[in-house]
Amino acid sequence: MTVDATLTAMAEWEALEAHYGSLEDQSLRNLFAGDPGRAERFAVEAAGLFLDYSKNRITGETVRLLSALARARGVEARRDAMFAGEKINVSEGRAVLHVALRAPRDWKIVVDGEDVIPEVHAVLDRMAAFSDQVRSGAWKGHSGKRIRNVVNIGIGGSHLGPEMAYRALHAFSDRSLTFRFVANVDGAAFTEATQDLDPHETLFIIASKTFTTLETMANAAAARRWALAALVDEKAIARHFVALSTNGEAVEKFGIDTDNMFGFWDWVGGRYSMDSAIGLSTMIAVGPDNFRAMLAGFHAMDEHFRTAPIERNMPMLMGLLAIWYNNFFGAETIGVMPYSANLARFPAYLQQMQMESNGKHVDVEGRHVEVQTGAVYWGEPGTDAQHSFYQLIHQGTKLIPVDMIGFCAPLSPIAEQHDLLMANLFAQAEALAFGKTAEELAAEGSDPKQTPFRVCEGNRPTNMILADRLTPHTLGALVALYEHSAFTQGAIWGIDSFDQWGVELGKVLAKRIVPELTAAAEPALAHDGSTNGLIRRYRRLRAR
Repeated sequence: MTVDATLTAMAEWEALEAHYGSLEDQSLRNLFAGDPGRAERFAVEAAGLFLDYSKNRITGETVRLLSALARARGVEARRDAMFAGEKINVSEGRAVLHVALRAPRDWKIVVDGEDVIPEVHAVLDRMAAFSDQVRSGAWKGHSGKRIRNVVNIGIGGSHLGPEMAYRALHAFSDRSLTFRFVANVDGAAFTEATQDLDPHETLFIIASKTFTTLETMANAAAARRWALAALVDEKAIARHFVALSTNGEAVEKFGIDTDNMFGFWDWVGGRYSMDSAIGLSTMIAVGPDNFRAMLAGFHAMDEHFRTAPIERNMPMLMGLLAIWYNNFFGAETIGVMPYSANLARFPAYLQQMQMESNGKHVDVEGRHVEVQTGAVYWGEPGTDAQHSFYQLIHQGTKLIPVDMIGFCAPLSPIAEQHDLLMANLFAQAEALAFGKTAEELAAEGSDPKQTPFRVCEGNRPTNMILADRLTPHTLGALVALYEHSAFTQGAIWGIDSFDQWGVELGKVLAKRIVPELTAAAEPALAHDGSTNGLIRRYRRLRAR
């Protein structure tokens, strides 16, 4: 995408700056009082999700001006280019086609002259056949025992997505199978994940596109040693390990049968890969039918994003609101608070998706950006979070917009507690928006000495996302919502949301330092004084 005018010099940006000046001191109390139909007007429904964004510091004019900015920045054209398979990842010269992973069989998306949809479904069909074998007990370990434990070894998107999805969809999973997820190269992570498992009944899924990822391959090697300590025969590896990779030579050298290697493509970014072969552990857990229901949820939101006008487009609206708070109000973070214990890992998943996508300091032309990009996404499930950091959101000096997520039907039979959960969700959004004034406290008979401490200013913005129930379809739609919100933000800033060169630098340096930590004699160190000193201290203490 090429944009002639720099962002802040555009008439649409300047119009938003002027509008912000007129709205900066406006309160949500006044906005609601002056507009009885506000809640109905600032709401949109798509793919089984309902978004109430009325508790934002906006008017109809704000939406109009933000939409005009999106059009001027070519967000729709860039979206269409993505769906068409164009190489919008400019720094790596790649298409960006996670939307193809959930497209129906009768769709057609061409990359470099080839329709990718048949191959996508061929991999899904192979995944389904393998998942059915494991779930039915037809897939046996080397000693003839049934597989009862599945350990996913990956990092980044090949870990966060599968772990999040498993926890989110636990109610739909096969409870006779145990699932564990290992990413951290700290050996304690692997040790704790496997300490109560039987190697004869354990299947490892090694997720690494190149099969060279440093942390993943270190844990894979540990898994291989752990398995062979009990199974002894090298041939056992083929019954207890499968690979999610494209490097057949390395997979075969490890001992994995390449018939049990499930591939994906260079147009699938790690943080957008949970619905690719990377989701094999998810499919084994919930079954192929539920996995395809999740894909249908993704696709439903994709279609909404692809076809709805900006003013009624849920992902675009959320992305534009993030721009509004980031670049005009100066908010640096966005909280994500799912009122669902099963979505406990959803904020961590979004951290990577959003911050790896939009944590960029140059635009697609290589020019330094003029404005603050990528917000910090963070959060915890409610109601835990209410007794943790909500104090700062309510009465602190930082503006923190919050996305709140809830479900109308419980996954648990303890219905009365779900009512309490949802009451807290709605109450927190109300309290953040409207607060409590000194006059209201006085009317309630509050001790005047406590009044300054008890006043809550309100005017804290929230998005409320509701769905009927946390199902596979709902999870797919929810993830796609945030994927396309991140896309919208990146397109407004004119950055490449699909590379991650910042991650690579640390990996390169780590490979250089590893032998410096383990060499018998201290090698010549050529780092900065601090790093040299830390390496020497580590070597000295490790030797003890």
